[in-house]
Amino acid sequence: MSLFTLSWGDHRLELGRRTLVMGILNVTPDSFSDGGRFATFDRAVTHARRMAAEGADILDIGGESTRPFSDPVTEEEEKQRVLPVIERLVKEIDIPISIDTNKASVARAALDAGASIINDVSALTFDSAMAGLAADAGVPVILMHMQGNPKTMQQAPAYEDVTREVMAFLKAAADRAGAAGVDRAKIIVDPGIGFGKNLDHNLTLIKNLSAFESLGLPLLIGTSRKAFIRKTLTGPDGQPAPVDAPAVRLGTQATVTAAVLGGAHIVRVHDVADAVITVKLADAIKNAPDK
Repeated sequence: MSLFTLSWGDHRLELGRRTLVMGILNVTPDSFSDGGRFATFDRAVTHARRMAAEGADILDIGGESTRPFSDPVTEEEEKQRVLPVIERLVKEIDIPISIDTNKASVARAALDAGASIINDVSALTFDSAMAGLAADAGVPVILMHMQGNPKTMQQAPAYEDVTREVMAFLKAAADRAGAAGVDRAKIIVDPGIGFGKNLDHNLTLIKNLSAFESLGLPLLIGTSRKAFIRKTLTGPDGQPAPVDAPAVRLGTQATVTAAVLGGAHIVRVHDVADAVITVKLADAIKNAPDK
């Protein structure tokens, strides 16, 4: 497995020696995964503190839902949701904070507030100013694959070869970012599980994660509580498992294990304590002697 070191500002992440855990904090009223449980300032801060205490290596904070068929929110609304939380947390925790946004003005304000990673589900394509901002800021950037946009991505996703096409997209995205001045040593790629993919597409990508090593970039995987898990765990009534079902929580950990064994450098999850245990065991298996 390839090893990478990301160094910037006061932060340094060693990727590949062990799998890092990114904790998800949705400061939104309409998240698919938690139904707005952390949309208020106090609940968001309390949950972020808990994830840091449970062993998260990174916190990823977002103020706009990117669930299937969701509508975008204004830049000002997104800022009002995330900036107070970021400003409080940087005073209390040492781990890096990622801003999950595709808007350059939101990213800029979040970085000014203390965030230090940009996580852009559009791979810098929705906002033409994002690449220049990322280059000037000199912070790590996560580039994700998505077919379409959150409003349309699940209408009829189609590929001839999903692994090859997603890899080609991410290679092109990284090249574009580099041409815009983003330091390639600070680029992380994400195949975008659940973003413009059907059940089989998601399973195939996870099965073939090792192929992404050829990109020569750190790999982030986010499978937590996603619809493909719920659909795989269809109950006797023929309905997908509810997002808050214990089976979905357990199923998520199965996908985290697969991601680690497939070569993921970072796993993005809702249940940090569970993932820390899963990752520790999966890393031990992956790194065990061959004989």
